[in-house]
Amino acid sequence: MPISGQAHIRIARPSRDLESAERFWKDGLGLSVIYRDEGSREPGEHALLMLGHPDAGWHLELVHEAAAPVEPRPTDEDLLVVYLAGEVPAALVSRLEECGGRRVESPNPYWNRWGITIEDPDGYRLVLSVRDWSNS
Repeated sequence: MPISGQAHIRIARPSRDLESAERFWKDGLGLSVIYRDEGSREPGEHALLMLGHPDAGWHLELVHEAAAPVEPRPTDEDLLVVYLAGEVPAALVSRLEECGGRRVESPNPYWNRWGITIEDPDGYRLVLSVRDWSNS
């Protein structure tokens, strides 16, 4: 079966602390918890948190295995870009910072010109772009 534009996308990442991550992505950005599994502390078992919008064709999956945690290793170019098609609300940036995010400069001048970059509690970068996807 070929991949089409209707295929759902899951972005999966390890997390040091799912509670901190949930605070950032849910309370800060406004995503919904789509699924949660607390898992157990047994080897090979992991806690899982899926966030997104129920009607979206993508979601963010964060995992943590207590028995053998995987340390997140994001680079400055590991980005999740959200195209807002307008100015980035200052209240949104403040809320993301209050929820554990940290505003950073991007090494890529494009993102500094066209958006605001914020690191989540695991160090992954969220770019809130003022552009619209159609003119990016």
